[in-house]
Amino acid sequence: MSPEDLNIIIGDLQFPTNDKTLVGFEGSDDAGVYKLSDELAIVQTVDFITPVVDDPYTYGCIAAANSLSDIFAMGAKVITGMNVVAYDSCNVSKVMLSEILQGGIDKMKEAGGVILGGHTIEDLEMKYGISVTGTVHPDKILRNNSVRSGDKLILTKPIGSGVISTAWKGDMAQKIHIDKAAIYMASLNKVASELAIKAGVNAMTDVTGFGLLGHLSEMISNKHGADIDVSKIPFMDGAKEYADQFLFPGGSKRNYKYFLDRIEENKLEYADLMLLFDAQTSGGLLISVPEEKAEKLLNDIRSSGIEEAVIIGAFNDNKGKIALG
Repeated sequence: MSPEDLNIIIGDLQFPTNDKTLVGFEGSDDAGVYKLSDELAIVQTVDFITPVVDDPYTYGCIAAANSLSDIFAMGAKVITGMNVVAYDSCNVSKVMLSEILQGGIDKMKEAGGVILGGHTIEDLEMKYGISVTGTVHPDKILRNNSVRSGDKLILTKPIGSGVISTAWKGDMAQKIHIDKAAIYMASLNKVASELAIKAGVNAMTDVTGFGLLGHLSEMISNKHGADIDVSKIPFMDGAKEYADQFLFPGGSKRNYKYFLDRIEENKLEYADLMLLFDAQTSGGLLISVPEEKAEKLLNDIRSSGIEEAVIIGAFNDNKGKIALG
């Protein structure tokens, strides 16, 4: 769903809140936050996806990692989850469904949380995800739009999962490409988040359905701008090949249409620009970190095994605009 569609659907709705609602619908944050005490707040999110790979277990891992990512993006710790399942019993066997759920179980364990239950319905299209609850100190919530001018921008995973998954659905992707993309998609953002919290970053979000430039647009809001060095952005193997064939999902095209006016400078070819709008599944974190802390944080993230992490740009005072250099 595009941001424009989302605004039409919920723009005029009055959701109930109270003085303990710390993060709700007023912005574009990755999860909601509710204060329980002066020392504790819960962070809540839900997400589910259709299959992006053939293997049921790997699909379960990816769907769970995708759901968990919003908690890590808010600087929180995962505590519990509830499975959300829709499946076609004529085409998805009980064994396959069990393998999908096992993938989710393993990722929840890796995240440090437990699964308390869930809900299953029959549907014509397979869908799986988790409703996740996390915890955070009320004064330590990381928002997506609290960047500061001069901050460096770190990206922790390569992009391109949208176009690769679309190529896979059309039987046009090489197995080596989808297998490598699956490894990235199934990887948790837990360690990178913990290192970012320890470093003292100013803002953080994850790269998912709105693509790199869409989520970056939410980070700058209308208060800041960003200079991006496109040559630094890592891409998954095969992404540019499938981009040249224009195998983008519909979400990528909607992102391009909605966020294009944010781009102030651009010398990229159309397919290369579209990759920056590519709708991602379980993408990496975008981290806004003070310049003096950026290199150390980057080195710490890379030393943890996230070797593709890179500084791709910096924030400035050019309100609401992104320059691609």
